[in-house]
Amino acid sequence: MANNACHSLVSGLRVPVASAPMFLVSGPALVIAACQAGIVGAFPTTNARTGEQLEQWMSEIVETLAAARDSDPTVVIGPWCANLITHSSNSRLHQDLALVAKYKPPIVITALGSPKPVMEVVKNYGGVVIADVVNLTLARKAVDAGADGLACICAGAGGHTGHLSPFAFSSAVREFFDGLLIVGGAIADGAGVAGAIAAGADLIYMGTRFLPTEESQAVLAYKEMVVASGIDDLIVSAGITGTPASWLKPSLVASGLDPANLGESLLKNYDSTQGAHVNRWKDTWSAGQGLGTVRAIEPVRAVVDRLVVEYDAAVRRLAGRHVPTEARA
Repeated sequence: MANNACHSLVSGLRVPVASAPMFLVSGPALVIAACQAGIVGAFPTTNARTGEQLEQWMSEIVETLAAARDSDPTVVIGPWCANLITHSSNSRLHQDLALVAKYKPPIVITALGSPKPVMEVVKNYGGVVIADVVNLTLARKAVDAGADGLACICAGAGGHTGHLSPFAFSSAVREFFDGLLIVGGAIADGAGVAGAIAAGADLIYMGTRFLPTEESQAVLAYKEMVVASGIDDLIVSAGITGTPASWLKPSLVASGLDPANLGESLLKNYDSTQGAHVNRWKDTWSAGQGLGTVRAIEPVRAVVDRLVVEYDAAVRRLAGRHVPTEARA
């Protein structure tokens, strides 16, 4: 898909934000609510415990969003997105990819592996392939593999996190890539969205901000912990999954773990069919640095409405500080 077509996919959103795919948190209710609120709604296919459940979810998303468009063609309905783990440990990738071919999500984001395994299927129905990357080496590989866009996971992101500043990452990527650029990490309000867009991003990945929404699948205690916690309650460690991730310290303590002595898991396992791996994620909860902006458990629509107001205010503030070029000569 040409770059201008990729950008047009997200250009009509109410605010340039995607509800990021969060393991054990994002499900059909969150995806549908996000899309109906006018942003991108995404979920990891591994959140569905079986292929049968995944098909039910995809069918529900497609049918509900189609009905919403039919009922009022003037309302902004954002595109939905499926997130596929392409790491070799995901034994369900082939089965999930078959359902992607059937239900045709407009956007497919690959994570923890090369986008190559999904490229042919998604391109065949005209979908957009976005590669989840945490450094420039992976970004260049994804571009070489033919990805339409990059989701740059930066420092401060929840779950599997990165280490680069979103501003430095965006600037470096724009040196060699003009496709769709998504940036995620510690951006949780409209002002942050405006800043990242000004720095070169097209869309902002926002996970933690939507984690405690009414439509998320997170258990109530998890949502309450996110609302009650601050940045100092986070720790980044590879000790849970083998890949650096940002964890809520109170959840580690509640699980009998010492946040100061997690060590490092030697096994990288992202297979949703493996019970031990799932239990590690169920008992230990992640979040990003954006949790400082979360004040309450509320509907997705309320969160998006507030982001729109904050974003518009930030854009006006930036425009008000603009000095014409001739005045700076």
